[in-house]
Amino acid sequence: MNLTGNRSRLSAISKELAQRWRETRNHWRDARAEQFERQYMSELLIRVDKTVTVIEKLDEVLIRVRKDCE
Repeated sequence: MNLTGNRSRLSAISKELAQRWRETRNHWRDARAEQFERQYMSELLIRVDKTVTVIEKLDEVLIRVRKDCE
């Protein structure tokens, strides 16, 4: 299980999505865009950040388990 690689990939994809959303917001400036951002984008990015943190902690636990089993 390569959690470090998956964590890095998830983080990179999230950053790319956030960047593309900022680019989209340069052209989409109405109330619907604000609603979409509040309802979907903000929540998604918050959850991805939390998930990355959990993956980091899980990776630390797995490293300790592997060392204990050696």
